[in-house]
Amino acid sequence: MIRTLPNTKRYSFTYGTFMICYFVFLFAPLFVTCVLAFNNSDFPSLPWYGFSLDWFVASGPERIGIFNDSQNLRAILTSFQTAFWVAIFSTIVGTCAAFLFEQEDFPFKNLLYFLMLAPLVIPGVILGISLLLAANTAGTFVENSFGIDVALFRPSFWLVVMGQFSFITTFVALVVSARLRKFDHTLEEAAMNLGATRLEVIWHITLKFLRPAVIGAGAVAFLMSFENFNTTLFLVGSKPTLPINLYLQVRDGSTPVINAISLLLIVGTFCLALVNLYFSKEKD
Repeated sequence: MIRTLPNTKRYSFTYGTFMICYFVFLFAPLFVTCVLAFNNSDFPSLPWYGFSLDWFVASGPERIGIFNDSQNLRAILTSFQTAFWVAIFSTIVGTCAAFLFEQEDFPFKNLLYFLMLAPLVIPGVILGISLLLAANTAGTFVENSFGIDVALFRPSFWLVVMGQFSFITTFVALVVSARLRKFDHTLEEAAMNLGATRLEVIWHITLKFLRPAVIGAGAVAFLMSFENFNTTLFLVGSKPTLPINLYLQVRDGSTPVINAISLLLIVGTFCLALVNLYFSKEKD
């Protein structure tokens, strides 16, 4: 669409209708979910039976709100812990990878870049199964060869972290690389000519320029880890993450506490997005 050209009334009406339908399609399910979190009903669906805060604060015995639901609270804590470590590892390694691939040509650069992008096109289910089989094979080999039982090779918290880290790092590297391509490398040369060391140049100039992208990529990595289901399903141990726990509850039948959890996650994601937007603003 060329904004400078005049538009007919029919075109404007069609365009406006499309935009309204598009955003209604996106946000109507979220709105319904949030409203049902306050529904005075034992089922997470319509009809509306009145306003209630039971699914947030009720302590039983007939109803248990999310703030008194120890099982879901443990799952939320596990997801936060998993997402925290995945975000830390992915941000560090992804930023280093961005620096690596923005250097001049080096042996096997294209091959390594292709291998880095491979997890993006592999379905999460296949990736989870492959990681599980690889970990089990490595664990069996180490135990048979050295008699050592390595907990990391069994479905567990850290195996989930490593599994998510293996593909989320790619997103971080791509985001940081896009920002790094806009960097004026003459600033580094000028700083080094003035006596700065290579480490000082990277810390005070390059990373300062990359800070919005690094923070944004870290936030994306955190959210991707927090909501990941396909890969985590095959690697999780005795401490399920929130998506896995919600799946088990929905499968067996649950209460509107799921809607309450969804509302809290929507609000939390919105706040994190605002923080990311704030740090991503260009400074004058």
